[in-house]
Amino acid sequence: MYDWLNALPKAELHLHLEGSLEPELLFALAERNKVTLPWHDVETLRRAYDFGNLQEFLDLYYAGADVLRTEQDFYDLTWAYLQRCKAQNVIHTEPFFDPQTHTDRGIPFEVALNGIRHALDDGRKQLGISSGLILSFLRHLSEDEAQKTLDQALPFRDAFVAVGLDSSEMGHPPSKFQRVFDRARGEGFLTVAHAGEEGPPEYIWEALDLLKIERIDHGVRAIEDERLMQRIIDEQIPLTVCPLSNTKLCVFDHMSQHNILDMLERGVKVTVNSDDPAYFGGYVTENFYALHEHLGMSQDQAQRLAQNSLDARLVK
Repeated sequence: MYDWLNALPKAELHLHLEGSLEPELLFALAERNKVTLPWHDVETLRRAYDFGNLQEFLDLYYAGADVLRTEQDFYDLTWAYLQRCKAQNVIHTEPFFDPQTHTDRGIPFEVALNGIRHALDDGRKQLGISSGLILSFLRHLSEDEAQKTLDQALPFRDAFVAVGLDSSEMGHPPSKFQRVFDRARGEGFLTVAHAGEEGPPEYIWEALDLLKIERIDHGVRAIEDERLMQRIIDEQIPLTVCPLSNTKLCVFDHMSQHNILDMLERGVKVTVNSDDPAYFGGYVTENFYALHEHLGMSQDQAQRLAQNSLDARLVK
């Protein structure tokens, strides 16, 4: 079944590039850039991945991202991810790029973006993987900071297909960012947002009504609100669900409790994605396989999930 799932053509619509930084590459970049790490070796770092919640993960994630310093670093990060895509027959990807993770530590916006863009271009030419880059704002920072990030992005408008919203969800509702999303739409960006992972269904309502998003990133808590569920089904609003991430971050205690197949059978346009695969134990195929292993996902269900991902692309 793993090989069959691996061969299935699919798209990945919820992937943080910084979250695909494998420990081996992290250590190699640290050595290249003479960055002192708080971990002695790869295995010590892997053991640190036993975090208990979203905030513990994010603290580790931002510490790891500190090794990314040069255009070549960002190229290598993105290229390594694209090679994983090729190996798993991910034929299209729409990764998130968090500029503030890097600009706040003195890395120029264009340094990070140029490395990522060149790798995505090479992915199209050499690997046949199409892509669209999503500019994400960090919700634990202020909306003014997000506005500054949008200012930085506008000279590179053609590099991005959409803007998004990620990082710590609780206490940072989508409404906090309504003005910057209004402005981004006015500049021609599509919009997506993380909502309903740790945050309540109300955050999904806000993302839909105030940010006017095309897709909900995560969204698993929508099932707690029947009126919301019906709207998502009626309007066929895609959800970019990340099963291994949801269990690793204790949104569900165990994969056998995950609601993705229940939502699929109710007519929700759910998709399977890896989120931060270096930290959560697997890329797209591993996420599909976990659904087969713990929820008894059938080949028919897998095909529908894969087709949903292709249908929900922002870049057609």
